[in-house]
Amino acid sequence: MKIAIGADHAGFEYKPQVVKLIEELGHEVIDFGTHSLDSTDYPSYAFLVGNAVSKHQADLGVLICGTGIGMSIAANKVKGIRAAAIQNQIAAKATREHNDANVLCVGSRTNPLEEVLEFVRIFLDTPYSNGVRHTKRVHMITEYEEE
Repeated sequence: MKIAIGADHAGFEYKPQVVKLIEELGHEVIDFGTHSLDSTDYPSYAFLVGNAVSKHQADLGVLICGTGIGMSIAANKVKGIRAAAIQNQIAAKATREHNDANVLCVGSRTNPLEEVLEFVRIFLDTPYSNGVRHTKRVHMITEYEEE
């Protein structure tokens, strides 16, 4: 799979290790930055990653900021994106399995690196369940977005 990744300055220090993990799992990485600790605006990276996933240039996305929340709010403004800010393993699995999320948002200030790496691994390893009730709900979201 192709995985788009982006981080603001708060997520910059986690990004190299996340990229390394994604590549070790056998995926290709498209890195949208940031490439330094200089203060930057998280929506820019959320939009870049969201658009790459929405336009099928990437299969899934990973965004890293201080909490994952701002990134998820911004990424969810991109049509076709279901971004989830997660802070535990249960959510990392459920967001793929039940919600068919296509962008994972994590925080460097809310979780240590080891946990974030595990969330990324779970997210990338968990397929969507295609369960009837879950598919119905994902379709409801998509239909609303199309209105």
